[in-house]
Amino acid sequence: MPRTMRFAALICTALLTGAGPADDGTWHTGGYSFSDELGGFRILGVRGAGTRDDPVIVTQELYSASEMVLTIRVPGPRASRTDTGRAGLALYLQLETVNASDFAWVEFGFELQQVLGEPSTYGDGLSFDQAVAEAETLSSSAFKAFSRDFEPYDRVLFRHGKADPRETVIFSMLITDLTPVYQFHLVQDPRIPFS
Repeated sequence: MPRTMRFAALICTALLTGAGPADDGTWHTGGYSFSDELGGFRILGVRGAGTRDDPVIVTQELYSASEMVLTIRVPGPRASRTDTGRAGLALYLQLETVNASDFAWVEFGFELQQVLGEPSTYGDGLSFDQAVAEAETLSSSAFKAFSRDFEPYDRVLFRHGKADPRETVIFSMLITDLTPVYQFHLVQDPRIPFS
């Protein structure tokens, strides 16, 4: 078989066996789906179950220094979480984030929103483990410190670091939701130096 035909057969096999996103552009793993449907970045892959020992890992490229939104859905039944000992959703998430922009990031913010464009309030139950039931559920490979902003938002700002263009930064977090919904959003906000 000629080399080009073998390569084409390999590509077809990968496509037919489910490598990559689903037909609707979403990526599925661990009972969750992840989408870059609102633009500004691209998901390159997802894996993991979403547990402490096997977090969901989303590999992504961010193309600008503007806010981008990762849409997260829980399309199926919600299994009880025996690994956390608490009710509701507990998603251990790790973002392998490539700075594909032309700018260095000097801070990086995240905000959870149950309804896109509206702050997450205490009543919706969605947070970056606001109860702080576990120590060290927030971390970054490039930023040494972070601050939390509660009510009427659920925000985290990583600071005291830098991510140059083409550099990969790993962010780890625990997202909890005491009143789980089908869909919520993670707003990602890379920040560049002021001129």
